[in-house]
Formats: sequence, structure tokens, C-alpha cells
Amino acid sequence: MDKTTTSLADDLQDLQLDRPTEGLKSTEELEKLTVDEQLSDIERAVYLLSSGQEVQRISVIHNLPDLLRDTESHDECMRRVVPKVREVLYVAQTEMQLAASSAFLQILQKNLVPIQNYTQTFLQTILNSVDARDPDVASAWLDTLLDVIDLLPKDIIKKEILNIAIAKGQLSQAVHSRLSCCKILGKIATKFEPFVIKKEILPVVQSLCQDVDYEVRGCMCRQLDCVARGLGLEPTKSAILPELVELTNDEEGFVRTAGLETVVSILSLLDEDTCNNTIIPLVCKFCQQAMQNEDSTLPVVAKQLGRLAHGLQAHLTDEQKQWFVDYYRKLCKVGLSSERAKNTKEADSEQTKVTDMPQSEEDDSCLECRKNAAFNFPAMFVFVGPKHFKIDLLGIFSSLCKDPNSQVRKTVASGFHEVTKLLGSQVHILQPDLINLLKDDSIDVLRGILTNIVDILDSFLGSSSSNHTLSEAKMNSLGEVIPAILASDEVVSSCNNWRLQEELMTSLASLTRCCTNEVLYTKVIPVLFNKLKTARALPVRHACARSSLIIIRTLKKLEQREELVNRLVTEFCQGRSCHQRSLFIDICKFVIELYSKTFFKKYFYEVVLELHKDPVPNIRLRLCSLLPPLKRLIKLPTDRNLLQQLDLCVRKLLVAEKDKDVQNAIKLAVEELDKIHVQMESLSRRMLFEQDLVDQKKEDEEKLLIELEEKDQKREEEAAEKKKGEKRNSVTSAAAKKGDNGSKIPGPRKGTKNLAVSGTTSPNTSTSKDLTSFKFIYPPYLQPEDLQNRQGKNSIAKSKSTNSLSQIPRRGKITSENIGKPDSPKPIRSKIPAAKVKPLSNNDSGSGSKTGSGTSKGAAARSGALQAPGSAGTSSRGSMTGLASSPNNSGRRGSFGNVSNTETSSVKSSKGSNGAVPSTKEKINRKKSK
Repeated sequence: MDKTTTSLADDLQDLQLDRPTEGLKSTEELEKLTVDEQLSDIERAVYLLSSGQEVQRISVIHNLPDLLRDTESHDECMRRVVPKVREVLYVAQTEMQLAASSAFLQILQKNLVPIQNYTQTFLQTILNSVDARDPDVASAWLDTLLDVIDLLPKDIIKKEILNIAIAKGQLSQAVHSRLSCCKILGKIATKFEPFVIKKEILPVVQSLCQDVDYEVRGCMCRQLDCVARGLGLEPTKSAILPELVELTNDEEGFVRTAGLETVVSILSLLDEDTCNNTIIPLVCKFCQQAMQNEDSTLPVVAKQLGRLAHGLQAHLTDEQKQWFVDYYRKLCKVGLSSERAKNTKEADSEQTKVTDMPQSEEDDSCLECRKNAAFNFPAMFVFVGPKHFKIDLLGIFSSLCKDPNSQVRKTVASGFHEVTKLLGSQVHILQPDLINLLKDDSIDVLRGILTNIVDILDSFLGSSSSNHTLSEAKMNSLGEVIPAILASDEVVSSCNNWRLQEELMTSLASLTRCCTNEVLYTKVIPVLFNKLKTARALPVRHACARSSLIIIRTLKKLEQREELVNRLVTEFCQGRSCHQRSLFIDICKFVIELYSKTFFKKYFYEVVLELHKDPVPNIRLRLCSLLPPLKRLIKLPTDRNLLQQLDLCVRKLLVAEKDKDVQNAIKLAVEELDKIHVQMESLSRRMLFEQDLVDQKKEDEEKLLIELEEKDQKREEEAAEKKKGEKRNSVTSAAAKKGDNGSKIPGPRKGTKNLAVSGTTSPNTSTSKDLTSFKFIYPPYLQPEDLQNRQGKNSIAKSKSTNSLSQIPRRGKITSENIGKPDSPKPIRSKIPAAKVKPLSNNDSGSGSKTGSGTSKGAAARSGALQAPGSAGTSSRGSMTGLASSPNNSGRRGSFGNVSNTETSSVKSSKGSNGAVPSTKEKINRKKSK
């Protein structure tokens, strides 16, 4: 038997382990025994604490609350494990000490041990470990003790802790013991009655406030707030305030800073007289000294000034308020030289970017002062009020937004949304500063402003944002903000902070409430589509896709919406890159979430199913996860065709798929598809579930967009017609005025009828006298001068036509008496060239054709002149009139009075059998035959 086996057996015997197995008595059997073999948790914990490594011991201590939580092993753990833990902690390293301090606190927080047992075991260990030599270990156990005090009852604190704390506060103790005493006294001060505090704690507190070590004085000064609240107002005024005033005038800046912070903390406890007589003069004096010395207390003043002004606001006069405002202005310009301030003013006037000041040229305390002042700007805004903001704080706010240091600008940008909310209806005065911050080159500044850009835009929109309507004035006022937001994407894209890019892309969806339709379509959408293709991080692409779909859904024109949807299909679903096709599946999921079922089935359903033919297995794998949601969109019998396409897609994947992952995915999808019941339209109308109501609301919104577009088009058409009518009326009025001065258009006389229309007008009657009152509406393409000339010609032609029509006798009453009369109208010469035929002799006569009109027309054409209007107006049944009398004229109807029979027969023979004039080809053939 070697030495290691003997030592192991001795250790096990010393620990008195009750092994559950039998027959483990020999050393050979002990050699086979390992830590994980047939040991309970308690035995294993004891074994590891005794012989395990450091890591194993730390693991046991971490799991100590779990061991105590088990009711079966609770008593055994308290009897065997906890004493071993306390024993190990005396020589434990830092990590084990920290683990034990955390475990002991958890045990009390979870009530795993009764208070009495905890006080006797764990609390004693905590009190003993507070004085550890290692400062980190001592600090950890002190923090544990302070947390434990909050959970312990008052009697135990008074019995176990109070006396130890007072003892640690004696001047004979070390500095770290007195520091621990200050913190413990501040913690237990609120646990006791005022008379106990005044009797036992207050003397030690006053002694520590006068301690020779400045750290002890400063630490005790920070605990005066708790002591004062435990004592009450009157004891505080008599015992605490004198010590506090003395500490604020201490020679050490650390102590003075602690004094100012304590003053801020107890403001709510003090009455008006104390504030007016003690606190306000003390604060003013302290601030003036800090500004004069520009020491380490000045950044603390800048940090606490907002709380001071807010706490003392009810007790300040108007002069004192103005003093606080002026002092705050000075704090915002601390560290800026006159030359730098001049450059900043020039930059303010030119609205250009201010470059960062090199860190070597600026003191850290001055930078910290301006940064704290920028942090307190919302508090100073509340102090001043919205009415006086423009006069008192607007200029200093603009200077902070253009501060030379990016850290100051970042602080202002982070609180910009709070200022816009407080400003209310006057928020538009901050628009130049907002644009400046959005155009900043610093990523930190852009992060501060873009994180809350949605709240900022809501403040700019005001009450209209709730109604989703905006006036043109507000949209125009934000016309410069939108390009600045879009331009910030260039700087954000240059960094590797994809979370900031995601926030920016997500915030672009809120622009639908403050941009016109054209701005969204021409400026915002191109940025989102470009980012969809170029962004590297997938969350950024998802944010772009979601924002794009939200904006597309709000576009007013159906043509634009369909164009962008088609772009999504062609550029992503049918794209060459598999990443784009994979992104299209995510886009489909967003469409299902944001749009109605009808919209998806119309534009995306059939297209996304085509991806089952994709050559990349990952695309087919991702499509399988989309198949169940696609089936939930179907309603029978309307979508029977889509259901068949879905079934066909699933069958093809089941049969032809070769990739194992896709095969497993499609099998899981089929199992889920079988569980989905297809909706029937008749049943869905009767029973509308919540999701159906939501979908119906989405569909109604989409239909409303189409209706609004139709109304807008109709309104535009009506406006265009109204505008055209106004233009015509203006032209008519102008022409009327011009016609009164010399128009040639005649008008009818008053009280007379238009006889020219009735056909009873005398041929000698002039129609120009009857049109004196006629008004003509000019067409928009015709000038008044041209129209007057045209009207003059038309009146003359109309007059001639009326005279000729009046001479036409009635049918059947034509006699030889009215033929050749002097009143008969003269024949009108035709402008149509006559046919080249032989002239007919006046001596020949003959009968006409069967229809007199055809013969007369042919003869007139051959004679080279047209007949009078009277003769031309008769039909085939009427007789030819208006011809001169001839001795050879037979006088019967249809005869030619001055045409010989031979000529007539020759003319008749020249026609065809049907009486038509032969063509040129027929004439040539006849000549050849002759």
C-alpha cells in the first residue's frame, strides 16, 4: 500500500463519511472510491472542501444555497458543510472569499435559514471578515454586511452590529475600520428611533465629522443624509447643519464636494426658513468659490446645479433665479478660450460643423464641467420654464450643440428628446440645432440623437401625430430635417456598429407621418432599397425590409405600390444572389405580418412557391418553414387554385428532394400542415376570430387607400375643368370687351325671331342687323382676331345660302312661267374641274334616262357647269327646273330642253347597261373593238 492510499483512507476516516455502500472497508476498496462514485451531494461537498482543488471548493460554495434549499439535506448541510466552509474561509484566496460573500447574502435573501441560525453562523463570519487584510475582500464583505442589515430585524442589529460599529469608529482604530464605521452607522441610523440615534450614534457621528483623516470626514459627510432623516428636522437643524456647514468649507476639495452632495440630498427635509437663511447663502458662496478657483469642485457643482435649482426653486426670488441662470451659462462655457468662443460664434452664424478640440488643449475638469452642464440642461429648462426659454437658454443650448468637444455634443444629443417634449408648440426653434447634430461626423453624437429620433419627430409633429394628419406648413417645416436624417446614414454605415444602423433603419418607418408621398417615394425608399442590398448585418436588412414595407403600405398611388412590390420580387425573389433570395423569404414573413391575406395572395403567394425549384438547398430549407403560414392564408373555395399549387410544391419537395436537411424539414412541415384546417368562407363569415378581425381591418385600410386615390384623381379632374372654365370665361369677357369697341359680329334685334332658320326670310334681308346681341365663347386654341375673320366669312356664306334657298319652289308646282324669270338665281360656277367631253349642240333634243337626276348630273358635268341650287335639290322623281325654254323642248318631265336626241342617244350609248359612266379601261377596249 502506498502513501497516497493511506492518506486518503485517513482523511475519509477523519471526516466520518457514512458511505451508503457496504463492504468498503479495506484500503484496496478505498483506492477504487472516487468523488463521483456512489456519494451523496453532502458527502461530495465535504470531500471537495477537504481535498479538492480551489476551483472545486469555489463550486461547492457557489452551490451552497442549492444544498440548503433541499429539505432532505438541509440539516445535514448545516451540520457538516457549513462548518467546513467557515473553516476553509480563514485561509481562502480572494475568489473564494468573494464567492462566499455572495452565497451568504443569497441564503438570507431566499430565507433558506432561520434568522437565529443565520445570526449565529453566517453573520459572525461576515463581521469577522470585514476587517480582512485584503482591501478587496474587506470591501466585498462590508457590502454584504450593509445589504444584510436591510434584511435583519432591529433587535439583532442593535445586539450584534451596533456595538461593533461604534467600536470601529474610535480614533484608536485604523482608517479602514473608521471608514467601515461611517458606512455602517449611516445604514443602521434609519433602523432606530430618534432618541436611540441621538444617544448612541450621534456622538460617534460628530466625532467622525471632526476626524483627522479627510477620507473619514468625507465618508461620514455622505452619511449625514441618513442620520438626519433618522433624527428629524429639529435635531438636524441643531446638530447636523453646523457640521455640514463646516464640512462644505473644509480645506480638502473631496470633503467640500461631499458636503455639497449632502446639501442637495437633505433639501427635501429642510423647511423654508432653513433654506432661506442657511442653505441658499451656503450654496451661492460655494458656487462662487468653485468658479473663481476652477478646482475639482466645479464639475461637481455643474453636476448638482440642476437638482439644487429645482430643490430651491420655491424659495428663490426672481433675482436669485436669474443668478442661477447666469451661473449656468458660465458653466456651459468653462474652458473655452476667447478665440475658441469667437470661432464657435462664427460657426454658429455660418451653421457649419465644429471640429473636435484636441484633448491635449483642454483640461479634463473643464470638459467634465461642460459635459455635466449639458446633462443638467433639461433640469434648468424646467427651472426657467418654456416662456423664458428663448431668451435665457436658447443661445446656450445652441452653443452646447456646437461645442468643440464631441463628448459634450453627445450629452446634449442624448437629452435632446427631453427638451423637445418640454418645449411644446415652440419646438420648431430647435430645428437648426437638430440638423446640426444630425450632420455631425461623430458616431457617438449620432448614436445619441438617432436613438431617440422617433420621440423627437413626434414632438415636432405635435398633436397632429395622434391623428396621423399633418398640415402642409408642418411638412414643409420638416423639409430640411428629413434629408439630414437620410444623410446621417453615410456616417453610420462607415462604422461597424450594426445596432446603430438597425436603429436608424427602424426609425425611418416613422417618417410616414411627417413626409409627403413624393418624398417617401423619391428619397426614403431608395435609401432603404440600397441598404437592403448593401448592408452586411442581417438585422439591418430585416429592419430595412420592415421599414420599406411599412412605407409602401402608406403610399397613396397604387401604381407606385405595385412598382415597388414588383421590384421586391424581381430583385430579391428572382435575384442572382442566394442571400437576396433568402432575404425574400423574410420579406414574405413581414408581409404576412403587416399586410392583409388578400394582398399577400395577390402579389407574393405564387412567386414564393417558385423557390422550391431553387438550386441552393438553404433556400429550399428556409421555404419549408414558410409553408404552414401559407396554408393558413387560404380560404376555400376562392383559393382552391392556390391550395393546389401549395400541395404540388410539397409533393415535389417530398419526391425530388435529395438534401437530408431539406428532407427532414419538409417532413416536419408536412406534419404541421396536416394539423392546419383550411378555412371556409361561409364559416368564416359567421365566426370571426380575433386574427380575422385584424386581417379585415388591414384589408379595409388597403381598400381605403385605393378609394382615396380615386377621389383625389376625381378632385384633380374637377379642379382642372374648373380652371379651364375660368380661363374660358376670362377669354370671353376679354373678347366681349373688345367686341363692344368694334366687333364685326352682328346680333339679332330685340323682339324678333331668326327668320333665316325658318326659311321665310326675304332674299334682300340682311342678317347682320339681327346678330348684334350674339355672344360667342372662344375656344382656348382660337384667338379673337382670327375668330372675327372666320365669323365674317360665315355670315356672308350663310346669307347667300339663305337667298338661294328662298327661291326654291315647292315640288309639283313648277310651271313654264317661272322658268327664265329675272328673279331666278344665277348659276354658281363650280370649282370642280369638268370632264373633258364634246360639247352638246342646242339643236339636238331627246329623252333622258330613267332617272332624271342621273342624266342631269351627267350632262351638267359634261357641260362644265353646275346647275342652280333649285335643280340640284330634286330627286329622281322630280322634274328638272331652272332650264331656259327652247323651241325643241318637249316640255315633259325629265327631258332636256336644249339637248338634241342624237347627242342624248350618243351619251346614253357611251354608258354601260346599268347607266354608269364607263371607266377609262372600258373606253380603251371599246375603241379597239371599233
